[in-house]
Amino acid sequence: MDKKMIFFDIDGTLLDHDKKLPQSAKEAVAELQRAGHEVAIATGRGPFMFKEIREELGIDSYISFNGQYVVRQGEVIVKNPIRPELLERITEAAAAHDHPIVYMSHETMKSSSEFHAYIVESISSLKVKHPEFDADYFRNRDIYQCLLFCTIGEETHYKEHFPGLDFIRWHQFSMDVLPQGGSKAKGIEQFIRLAGFDKKDVYAFGDGLNDIEMLEYVDNSVAMGNAVDSVKKAAKHVTKDVVEDGIRHGLEMVGLL
Repeated sequence: MDKKMIFFDIDGTLLDHDKKLPQSAKEAVAELQRAGHEVAIATGRGPFMFKEIREELGIDSYISFNGQYVVRQGEVIVKNPIRPELLERITEAAAAHDHPIVYMSHETMKSSSEFHAYIVESISSLKVKHPEFDADYFRNRDIYQCLLFCTIGEETHYKEHFPGLDFIRWHQFSMDVLPQGGSKAKGIEQFIRLAGFDKKDVYAFGDGLNDIEMLEYVDNSVAMGNAVDSVKKAAKHVTKDVVEDGIRHGLEMVGLL
């Protein structure tokens, strides 16, 4: 079989609803690698937030921060940080509305607030360590993504006043903040161009709203059975729920296993 390129989202795709990696998914990824295919992760998380799963699966290629920081076989190939003046402005706007922000570099994340219930609830759902406080962390370093904490509907103000940024909600209290036009699709586009893959040989699995552009862009796209309807509509195929061996079932559907 010709070599294929397969991208997997993490939360709700590789990891189940309890943030556990199903054994069937782990075995399926290993089978792909033994067959000579290239496997990568495509996630909204920062690299420091999924080091363990990369090590467990033997993966050293990834699209992180929804496409803003891309690594292939351990080498950084794409960097697209948020412009410093936009970081200054959104920091001021968020402070005026008492909305905390978490700033994310490729190394770690820091919070503009020492404690906030929205941060605690949102971050804890990812089963990662709570960010430390450093209100100036965004200054004099590359920030690839922010997390803005507000309730559903409160993002309208930011979308109206920050056309240079994109906002993607992933939790009832939190949104990803990205450079305008940034997406997993853009990251994958650059990845496969630099890696020399033809688009027809690229596959992607996802379940969240931040996967829509990716699933629309990739010819061989698979939405998880646990995905919302808008995500399923964006994909060419729909597999079973992540807890029903959705990864293996999807790979069998598209003929990779």
